Amino acid sequence: MTRQAPVLVAAAHGTSSPAGRSAIGGLVAAVCARRPDLTVRAAYVDVQPPDPAAVLASLADGRNARLVPLLLSAGYHVYVDLTDAAGSVPGTTVAPALGPDDRLAELLRRRLVTAGLRDDDAVVLAAAGSSQPSAVEDCRTVATELGRLLRRPVTAAFLSAAEPRLADAVVSQRVPGRRVVVATYLLAPGFFADLAARAGADVVTPPLLVPGEPAPDELVDIVLERFLG
Repeated sequence: MTRQAPVLVAAAHGTSSPAGRSAIGGLVAAVCARRPDLTVRAAYVDVQPPDPAAVLASLADGRNARLVPLLLSAGYHVYVDLTDAAGSVPGTTVAPALGPDDRLAELLRRRLVTAGLRDDDAVVLAAAGSSQPSAVEDCRTVATELGRLLRRPVTAAFLSAAEPRLADAVVSQRVPGRRVVVATYLLAPGFFADLAARAGADVVTPPLLVPGEPAPDELVDIVLERFLG
């Protein structure tokens, strides 16, 4: 008998934003389209059902599963929520988070170019933030790579749980005659993306996923690589 591949459980944060739900759904659909031979299920660690435990319990055929965090860094949700869910079901594993990854920095660069980035703009990367120091450092790693691509410094700032806060970073970068541009290092629209938009920057890019637009190939590639790795 041919052994079946594990089920890919794409575990996102969850959001009450219809636009955010649509964007995440688009990424999951793109993964399914890229690999129609795989069984893919969506799960959410907060806000919306089903949670990872419920999805794992629904796999009544006894197939193994691999939880792939649709999260840009590995914080509490990876180390606690997903790890606990996987630990309760033998054979379940947890993949690394999507970031850091140089392809995410390239995607951020493209978003900035599309938004009209100028040579003299100051750039601040807006991340959700985490109480996990390694997750904060992961975001700073992406900011450093983005700065390398842009050939200018990029300041990593956070919307919760870590410093500097985004609004403070925007103020600190403001110089008369120079714009401050925020590169939104968030996966999808929702509460944090709304906060980023109100942080006082002159230009704020959209999140990495935009509802109504195809999921970027880089994100689909990374999800599948995390699953297969």
